[in-house]
Formats: sequence, C-alpha cells, structure tokens
Amino acid sequence: MPRRRPTQRLIELLRDASWLNRDRVAAWGLVLLVEEILLLGFIALWQHGVFTNIAAPTSSDFVSFYAAGKLALAGTPALAYDHAAHYLVQQQATFEGAHYQYFFYPPVFLVLCAGLAKLPYAVAYVVFQVATLGMFIAMMRNVLREHGWRWIPPLLAFPAVFWNLGLGQNAFLSAALFGGFTLLVDRRPRSAGVLLGMLCYKPHFGLLVPVALAFGRRWTAFFASAATMAALVGVSVLLFGWHTWRVYLQAFAGSNSVYASGLIDFAGYVTPFGAARLLGFGPWPAYAMQAIAALMMAGLIGLIWHRGMSQPLRTAALLTATLLAVPLALLYDKLLLLVAIGWLIREAREHGFLPWEKLLLTAVYPISLLTWVLGIGLHIPVGPMSSTAVLFLCIRRIWLELSARAHAAPVPVPVQALGATP
Repeated sequence: MPRRRPTQRLIELLRDASWLNRDRVAAWGLVLLVEEILLLGFIALWQHGVFTNIAAPTSSDFVSFYAAGKLALAGTPALAYDHAAHYLVQQQATFEGAHYQYFFYPPVFLVLCAGLAKLPYAVAYVVFQVATLGMFIAMMRNVLREHGWRWIPPLLAFPAVFWNLGLGQNAFLSAALFGGFTLLVDRRPRSAGVLLGMLCYKPHFGLLVPVALAFGRRWTAFFASAATMAALVGVSVLLFGWHTWRVYLQAFAGSNSVYASGLIDFAGYVTPFGAARLLGFGPWPAYAMQAIAALMMAGLIGLIWHRGMSQPLRTAALLTATLLAVPLALLYDKLLLLVAIGWLIREAREHGFLPWEKLLLTAVYPISLLTWVLGIGLHIPVGPMSSTAVLFLCIRRIWLELSARAHAAPVPVPVQALGATP
C-alpha cells in the first residue's frame, strides 16, 4: 500500500477534523476566554487613563440608552432624539468631553431605557449586561440541548460577546429574542410571535422574517408578532405621546448621515453595505449592492421555508441570511451568527459532521476576532465572509436533505405492472 504524502495527510486531518472533539473545544474555549477577559480588562484600564493620559476619553454605547432613559423619566422623551440635549445628559452620566453616542431606537425601546435609568449608571450597566447575557445563555442551552457548564466557555469566548460587553450594547437581548423565536416557531407559534414582536426595537432584523413565515405558512406566528408590535407601539404612545414618535421618525430619516458617512467606522460593519464602503465605494453604489444581497437572501429564505426543511437548517439559514440582508449590523450583532452555528451543531450531532464543516465553523472564531483589526488596518472587509461561509454550510446541508428526499420518494408503478388492462 503506497504511503500517503504529508500534504495528503494534512488535508485529511483538516477535512475530517476528528481531533476537534468536545474536550479540546472546551479546553481551547476556556483558554481563549481567559485571554479575552485579560485583554478586555487591559483595554478598560487603558481607556480610563491607568497606563497613560487619554486626550479624548471614550464612553460606551450604553450611555446612549441611559441618557435616553433619563430624558424619558424627566418627562421629555422626545429630547432623546435631540443630539444636544441627549449629549448633555450623557456627559452628566459619565464625564465631560466623552464622544457622543447616537440614539436612533424607536420609542418602544425607551420603556426599557427608562427602567434602567432609575438605577445608578454603573449598576444599570451591570444589571443590563448580566440579565441579558443570562437570557442569551439560557436560549443557547436549549438550541444546543446542553447540560452542565463545559460548553459555556467556548460560547462566551466568541468575540461578539466581548464586543457587546465592552460597548454595553443590546445584542445579548436581540439574539435571545431572535433565537427564542427560532426555538418556538414550530411548537409554540404564538409565543414565538411574541418574542419576535418584542424585537421591534431593531425592526431591520425582521427584514426576512415575513418572507420566511409567509412562505412557510406560519400565519399564527406572523399575526402574533404583528399584534405584539402593535401593543408595544400603543404602550409607548400612551407613555410618551405621538410627538415622540414624530420626532423619532424625523431623526430616523436623517440617520443615513451617520451610518453612511463613516462616523461609525466601516471596519465595524459586518454587512455587504459596510464591506462596499470599506472598499471605497460611495453610499449609493454600496446601497445598490446591499439591495441585491437582500433580494437574493429573500429569495433563498422563501425557497428554504417553502420546501419545509428541518428546523435547524431553516432557522440557521434565516439567522445567517439576516446578517447579509440588512445594511446595518455591527460586530456585536454577530451573536446572531453564533445562534446559527448552534443550530448547525445540533443538526450535525444528529446526522454527523460533513467534510470541512468542523474546520469552517471553528474558523469563524478567529475571523470574527480579526474583523475590526483587518478592516481598520488593511481595509479588508472580512465581516460578511464568516456569515457567507456559514450560509454555505446551511445550503450544502439543505441540498443533501433535498437529495435524500428525492431518493426516498416512492417510484410510480405503471398500471400494466399491477395487472390492469389498458
């Protein structure tokens, strides 16, 4: 028997990745988690001037939520969309001279912000992050069908977790709600619709969901979601008035001047729009590319849900395609991709991993870790690449499932073969 070449052995090792077992994933995840905690601590100390004087101190995105909540508690919720008034409260909550953090969330989000603003700033920050992280972990436990704790370090080592913690963002909450919807959409559609409706503070994340529910004939979830959104809007109108909604819509109409201008670094985008802007395309060509991507994703999701694919594949494709369909998704929003990976792992445990699948899923971690560094330093838009890779894995499994169905279909028997006369 001829000896295999070293390159052939290496390819086989990478293709099957049998060495990438649960024990190694747990151990390497714990090591990466410790390293990221140390790095996050160093950055926090550096930003607070422990190692050197900071000429332009920064603040977290959470101060935007907190200041909006303070304005709502003061009886002036519409001022959350007035940059000058909003910025003044931000500085009161943190320190003078910090960078301004924009607020373009609809008034339904002010309900949560007002509740958090009743607490001291640091306490509100910790409470919000810990509570929503707990929701996210509980959701992922159900997606992965895991027990114990050894699976948690690899989960928490995903880079988007630390982007969310460091910036004080709401991606834990968004991923928990979207992931909860994918868990319940088949078994408890009304509850799934309620969770999806609660995500209306980020309405663009629901871009593909109506397509999925319509083509999948999930009308109960569809109408439950619409009813939940209507109820939340009604509550916000009762609490804050129509004027706040009118001011919000005016602010939202002008938000393009922030998102398309580079005031938010394009290296932090994980969408085709952000990739195009990072490569030097103007706003309108970038929007055109994003529109093409959105149409392609809508067609793909419609087809997948119409064909009634298995729950893990349907939901993983929806989560991943959403990140490629919407123009605005940032580094912390890739927690949606982690939920999609969780669904793919659940599918692989039931039917076995495909060649190269383990390696590609593992590669999402370093790609996500280097997204901002490569974007800011080399203008390489790797943000959408990991989403595209995971979507490719979804499509490959869907193709195999469709092929298996075709081969399992009964072959029609001619009438003559049954002994009938013509």
